[in-house]
Amino acid sequence: MTKKLMFIAFLASLFTGSVAMSEGFKLGGKPNPALVIFSQTNDGGWSQALDEARLRVEAELGLKIPVVQNIPENATAIRPAVELLIDRGHNIIIGSAFGYSDTFLELAGEHPDVAFLNPAGTTNSANLQSFYGRTYESQYLCGMVAGGLTKTNKIGFVGANPFGLVNWTVNAYLLGARKVNPNAQLTVVFTGAWNDPVKERAAAEALIEQGIDVIGQHVDTPTPQIVAEEKGVYGTGHHRDFSEFSSATQCSSAWVWEEYLVPEINKIVAGDWEPNPWGAFLSIKDGGTDAVGFGSAVSDDLKAQVMAERDAIIAGKHVYAGPIIDADGTVRVAAGEVLGDGDIWAMDWFVAGVTSQ
Repeated sequence: MTKKLMFIAFLASLFTGSVAMSEGFKLGGKPNPALVIFSQTNDGGWSQALDEARLRVEAELGLKIPVVQNIPENATAIRPAVELLIDRGHNIIIGSAFGYSDTFLELAGEHPDVAFLNPAGTTNSANLQSFYGRTYESQYLCGMVAGGLTKTNKIGFVGANPFGLVNWTVNAYLLGARKVNPNAQLTVVFTGAWNDPVKERAAAEALIEQGIDVIGQHVDTPTPQIVAEEKGVYGTGHHRDFSEFSSATQCSSAWVWEEYLVPEINKIVAGDWEPNPWGAFLSIKDGGTDAVGFGSAVSDDLKAQVMAERDAIIAGKHVYAGPIIDADGTVRVAAGEVLGDGDIWAMDWFVAGVTSQ
């Protein structure tokens, strides 16, 4: 999934306001969802998180939701797969990728009585809703765990690419760490790839060589967590609870899509579904991501602090509330202000205390 393009396209949609919407969507028939995934359901990360959410939605709603795997992000693959599902009576189509955006928009126009839901998408209409999570909230909470566990005050982060939706997790991770440990410093290494275990291993090992004793991540594989276990340090995961791969993992920023999909499907069925013309940007309380899988090294006191902050975020606390100063000394968020969504997506700076390599 080309998340850099997703980021650029999302920004364009935020500021152009070109989405045409109408009211009164009515589902054609009884709810019959299906999931279309661009890769394999056992990838360990993004796609597996979606498939696991599918199973939980099935259990909660009493619906059978078939899944079609390995449908790449191009119209020649997406269109026949989705049209076959619709021909078979599926009237709620759940996608999985930015690259589905344009084709889903076309299909939504051609099938006005079918509901389309697309995580990581950027297109929206009267029967199409794209959505993504405010991952900086859960990374902030896992950052608190990192700040509470570090003995060296040096924490690290393995990121894919230095643009908005990764930068916001890096910055939030340190802000969370400093909530419990004001002396924490963070070094981030970017691999230039979403899924490259070789580069992720090299990045994690380089961080540990610098004295870092907790490693966070925003890449797709659990490799940084595996390296953390090998080297005797702690780590925090991304996408799913990575403690299944590594005993070093003490917290994970994990997708909880079912918490969004269940009420959204219920709205579709009830006839009061109104897609947001700009897409849904989901907080913890809306079913985006959450902090899960607290490990044995996390004390009761530290976990209580994390959960108190989680409660505060659910109640409306903003992770990016001022004053926030960047690494160059520039005030990015003034005291008494919060960072707007457009600025969050466009984040191209790091908070003071972050060193980027």
